[in-house]
Amino acid sequence: MAQITAAQVNELRQKTGAGMMDCKKALVEAEGDFDKAIEVLRKKGQKIAEKRADRDSSEGAVIAKVNDQGNKGVIISLNCETDFVAKNDTYIALAQALAEVALGTSSLEEFLASDFEGMTVQEKLTEQTGVIGEKIEIGGFKTLEAPFVGSYIHGNKIGALVGLSSAIDGAAELGKSVSMQVASMGATTLSYKDFDPEFVASETEARIAVIEKDNIELGRLGKTLKNVPKYISRAQLTDAVLAEAEEAIKAELKAEGKPEQIWDKILPGKLERFIADNTTLDQEKCLLDQNFIMDDKMNVAQYVASKGDVSVVSFERVSLV
Repeated sequence: MAQITAAQVNELRQKTGAGMMDCKKALVEAEGDFDKAIEVLRKKGQKIAEKRADRDSSEGAVIAKVNDQGNKGVIISLNCETDFVAKNDTYIALAQALAEVALGTSSLEEFLASDFEGMTVQEKLTEQTGVIGEKIEIGGFKTLEAPFVGSYIHGNKIGALVGLSSAIDGAAELGKSVSMQVASMGATTLSYKDFDPEFVASETEARIAVIEKDNIELGRLGKTLKNVPKYISRAQLTDAVLAEAEEAIKAELKAEGKPEQIWDKILPGKLERFIADNTTLDQEKCLLDQNFIMDDKMNVAQYVASKGDVSVVSFERVSLV
């Protein structure tokens, strides 16, 4: 039997992160051969991975990184089974190291096949499954390229990337602020202009049905009824619809006895309120149409426009919550 030294055990532990006893057993089984000992630990990880394949790996660490040129970013989530493991500094360091590798790839398949410390990323995940004793996998993988890419991570649970049309002065602040918006508000598309008309129509019908059902119960309880909107997206507010709304507002002002000479001062605010009340879908799902979290007196598009000749061209989000 080969004589296993403490130095060998410690070296293997530093290389793999496995426990001292596991490293010693692997070296004994491999008769002192370092590479074979790593293979022993990897095979152990494969067996554990097979046993835990159906486990839920909804905890983990989300990491967002941008390259030195500032024109490419990546978000990954390194998933595990428990919050205890997810908060471990060694685990977060591994996620950070894997994200650095991911930054040089363009797809999940390429990333998993990439080299990581002399093995593939997938092999490293299998090895760490054996070391940690939990299912370890890549749960999310997103890349984004643009003239300038901003990023934000919230508590290692949500990561966001935002692509800007140019690297203007202040792009870093702008990119981070809009990335925070993406992380916080969970937009799914850039603008209402991206919506399919059939989706808007079906969503309108569904939302009106929900409000009408709620109003039945509110009415039974003698409470104030919710407003039932005719529209839910700016995509539905054609020139004709807005002209009709303006005429209705004028009729309302006339009925209230407001002097006609001051209508021009009141109309813009009333129209803005009409649009806000009838664009709830946009405010929920469209990044540029959402109220800006740092100043709800403007939407995200207005905030971006206030920073100069720049626009948001794309965004990505990965979340564990």
